[in-house]
Amino acid sequence: MSEREWWRQAVVYQIYPRSFADANGDGIGDLAGVTSRVGYLADLGVDAVWLSPFYPSALADGGYDVDDYRDVDPVLGSLADFDDLVSQLHGAGIKVVIDIVPNHTSDRHAWFREALSSGPGSPARDRYIFRDGSGPDGSEPPNDWESTFGGSAWERVPDGQWYLHLFAREQPDLNWDNPEVHEDFLKTLRFWSDRGVDGFRVDVAHALAKDLSEPYLTSSELLHHDELVLSGRHPLWDREELDEIYAEWRKVFDEYDPPRSAVAEVWVPTSRRARYARPESLGQAFNFDLLRAHWDEGEFVSVIRENLQLARESGATSTWVLSNHDVVRHATRYGLPTADLGRQNRWLLGRDADHSLDRVAGLRRARAATMLMLALPGSAYLYQGEELGLHEVAELTPDELQDPIWERSSHMLKGRDGARVPLPWTASGSSYGFGTDGAHLPQPDWFADLAVEVQQGTTGSTLELYRTALRLRRSLIGDEELGWRPAPKGVVHFARSGGWQCVTNMTPADVAMPPGEVLLSSGPVPDDGRLPAETTVWLRADG
Repeated sequence: MSEREWWRQAVVYQIYPRSFADANGDGIGDLAGVTSRVGYLADLGVDAVWLSPFYPSALADGGYDVDDYRDVDPVLGSLADFDDLVSQLHGAGIKVVIDIVPNHTSDRHAWFREALSSGPGSPARDRYIFRDGSGPDGSEPPNDWESTFGGSAWERVPDGQWYLHLFAREQPDLNWDNPEVHEDFLKTLRFWSDRGVDGFRVDVAHALAKDLSEPYLTSSELLHHDELVLSGRHPLWDREELDEIYAEWRKVFDEYDPPRSAVAEVWVPTSRRARYARPESLGQAFNFDLLRAHWDEGEFVSVIRENLQLARESGATSTWVLSNHDVVRHATRYGLPTADLGRQNRWLLGRDADHSLDRVAGLRRARAATMLMLALPGSAYLYQGEELGLHEVAELTPDELQDPIWERSSHMLKGRDGARVPLPWTASGSSYGFGTDGAHLPQPDWFADLAVEVQQGTTGSTLELYRTALRLRRSLIGDEELGWRPAPKGVVHFARSGGWQCVTNMTPADVAMPPGEVLLSSGPVPDDGRLPAETTVWLRADG
């Protein structure tokens, strides 16, 4: 793969900085903590690191409420610390991808403070989406739209106007009809690119362009008008005007050599995703379809086929994801009855779900699914801690939760904190080696058995499986083609160039294994020609 297109089949490791490693002992992970673990990342074998937001923030939404797009939160370090981290990662041969959050700022951002002080009709207020209220005295929201986090999507300010926030009220939405907003983000892209950033993950990339013309559709109409979504005419999501915005961004990315990469976080119908991945746009878009699939051979095959076709249409490669900071960890999802999480509950691990969790089965399936994912053409995104086989932390009590979803949903949804608990590096200590003085979210006792120091060098551990798989993948990966092989029901079997194959048995019983040399397996494989239940093997076919 050329240096210009390093991202096409890269393995990218997502770091949630506040929960990765704490260098100064304040209980919160920081950039220096990440730098201290560059050796670990190099040994793991990842091609790139994606850093979730590290900007100044009040943490109303885990750092996605940004006060200043061109600085580092003092709690996490400084620009000098960032530069050092980039230098160390690049020195280890690891690319750097950072989050950019263009749909909204925080309510502490200088622009929003100016908007509040400037008043209705001012140029400062036009950078955001302000509207007069409804009702005789304007005391009601402009419409009944709901925030993604629950409650109204509108918040009233002291002078009586209302501003739109699709997420938390501390995250006012920007007005992308304003040229000043465009120019400021182009400045931000160049600021970080000039500091050596190799690429950007674009948060809610499908939400920037909006149509606030009246009459407003109701919330009910927005939820049930599928034709709006499929045609690009939804007032809030996935509008055609986004093409122009990202064409501007692409021109900036291409000013650099190699060009800066970008991947869009878009929760849109599969048929709409390819437009974000075109070369003249962001170049790649997250595919969350595997993440939302049941542990089912038919669903997996359908998802893979459809997304490889979309990749061919866009000229990009697909991006495969099983876990991230916004969803229940896949080792837990695969260990819960379908009824507990439904098809994909992005926000909640139920209060009683841990009692029905089959940890052993969940991890066995997670290991098998990960090996399958890593064998697919395209890039693979890993989330910190999955290489340790971590489950979702269900033990968090209401007074320990930090995710705004808990409060905004009137305590109906527990939120995403269970996937953001700081990592265990050692089997003992006040924070299992995360830092020297506790952690900002409490870690469960069972973390001790899954710590890095326990798994490192231990044959069969999940950490060593990931290390071996990534090392082997790098030596095996060739072109971006995949060839399907006949397989019995419940088995996924495909071949890659160079003569190696991936076989996943998703059934609860052993099946016959194709002949060939086993290169790696997600679990023990006997020498009797059988592939155990819920196990993946990579093999080099005979002949």
